[in-house]
Amino acid sequence: MTETLPPVGIDLFEVERLLLAEATEPPLPPRDAEARDRVWDMAVRANPALFDGPVVACGGLEWTDLHVLRLSWVRVTYRHYALRRVPGATALPSLFVNVVQPTDDGRVLAARMSPSTAAPGRWQLPGGSVEPPPDGAVLDTSALAGQAARELTEELGIGAAFEDLQPWVVTRGENGSIGLTYLAPALPEATLRAGFTAAAAAERAQGREPELDDIALVRSSDELAGLSGPHADYLEPIVRRFSGRR
Repeated sequence: MTETLPPVGIDLFEVERLLLAEATEPPLPPRDAEARDRVWDMAVRANPALFDGPVVACGGLEWTDLHVLRLSWVRVTYRHYALRRVPGATALPSLFVNVVQPTDDGRVLAARMSPSTAAPGRWQLPGGSVEPPPDGAVLDTSALAGQAARELTEELGIGAAFEDLQPWVVTRGENGSIGLTYLAPALPEATLRAGFTAAAAAERAQGREPELDDIALVRSSDELAGLSGPHADYLEPIVRRFSGRR
C-alpha cells in the first residue's frame, strides 16, 4: 500500500516503523536563489545569532504499509527556509525531532525559547532540527533517536540513552514541517527542574545564552493554554494525545 500524507494541517500519525532514504535537493532557479539569499541576509542583520549550518529537510513521505512510513531526506542549510518568504518559490518542509518528557505524576514538560532564538518566547517540546550525518555515517532510526537524546541533554540536562526513547508519533504542521516525536521515561519534577537549571548555568558559564529560558509542567490542554506567548502548532495536539492515553 502506498498512500501519501493528507494535506498540510496539524495532524498526528502513529508510526511503528520508519524507513529512511537520502534524496537530492531539487534544482533552484537562479532568481529564487538570489531572492533567498537576500531574505537570509536581512534576517541575519535583524538577528546576528542566526547560523547557516547544515540541516536536514524532508524530501517526501509516504505510507508503504499500515503504520510503516517511508521518509526521504535532503541535505540543506538553514538558509534554505528563507524560500518560504520568496513569492512563488517552494521550500522543502523542515524535519525535526522532539521529546515528550513526562513527570512521574503524568504531566508533560513544555519549554520556552529564549529571546535570541529564531522563535523567541515560543512554547514547545525539547528538541531541534535534524542534522545530516557526518561523512561515512548513515541517518537511520538509531541516529534520529540519538539526536533526540542529545537535545534532552543539551537543553534539559537529562542524560537519556537513545535506547530509552520510544518512537511515538509523527506530526505534520506549519509549512508542512515534519516532527518525529519520542516518548522519554518519566522522571520526578525535582529532577527535571534541577537538570534544566544546571544546563542553563553551564551555557551561561560559556558566555552563551541558553536556547530555553523557562520550563512548565502541564497536565492538559487547558493548563497549556494558560502559558502566555506563542505555542508550537504541534504542542496542544501532542499534550492532548498524551493526556488521553492514561
